[in-house]
Order: sequence, then structure tokens, then C-alpha cells
Amino acid sequence: MTNKLITPQFMEAIKNFPLYSQEEKGKDAICVAVFTIGRIRWFVLEGQTEGNDFMLFTIVCGLCETEYGYVSANELEEIEIDGSKYGINDKFHVCQVKGFTPTKLKNIQDNELRSFLHRLYSKPPKS
Repeated sequence: MTNKLITPQFMEAIKNFPLYSQEEKGKDAICVAVFTIGRIRWFVLEGQTEGNDFMLFTIVCGLCETEYGYVSANELEEIEIDGSKYGINDKFHVCQVKGFTPTKLKNIQDNELRSFLHRLYSKPPKS
């Protein structure tokens, strides 16, 4: 498998987090990496090789809805935005956020992510 997103550093970070390894952890799940393009962010929680691809379980923010979901690393690698439509002579691709240190979801300073986690995991006030 050759995929620019699945680097040796990424493989080291995710090796202890195969698919389904963080079920039921909620805000305490470890985010091992973040991929981004424009305002869209994929917070990677789990992943493993599947055939000639790498399947990731993520929280994606910056689209219409923030949600948990599975995404193929090959699909992420193929995403391309043509900057010429915006007066920029360049093409943009999904990339990994450099310098990100794995941490619990609840520690990440991202407003959309925090709002999503709050809606899912905060207990309603007692009556």
C-alpha cells in the first residue's frame, strides 16, 4: 500500500488503535492524528489496513454536519481542490496536521468538535 497520508509516523501513532478499539470511550477516546483540507478536519481515532487500503474511523468537522464515520485513506488521498477557481494557481490536497500530539478528544481546542462532543456526551440537567 502506498498512500502519502499513511506515513511511518502515522503508523506508529495508530498502531495501538485498530478499528473498534475505542468504542464507548466518548470524549476520552484518543485522537491519534488530524487530517485537513480547507476548513474540513478529520480527527482520526482508529484505523487498520484493509486490503490495499487503510480504513479510518474519524470525527469529521467542517462539512454540513459533524459526525463519526469511516473513511478510506485512498479516498482522502484522492480529494483535490482546484485553486484556479479562486484565483490561486495551485491544487490542494488533504494533509496531516504536522506536530499534532495524540490526545483525548476532550482536550482538543476545536469549537465544532467540542460542540459535537457536548451534544453527544453531556448529561442533561437534573430536574
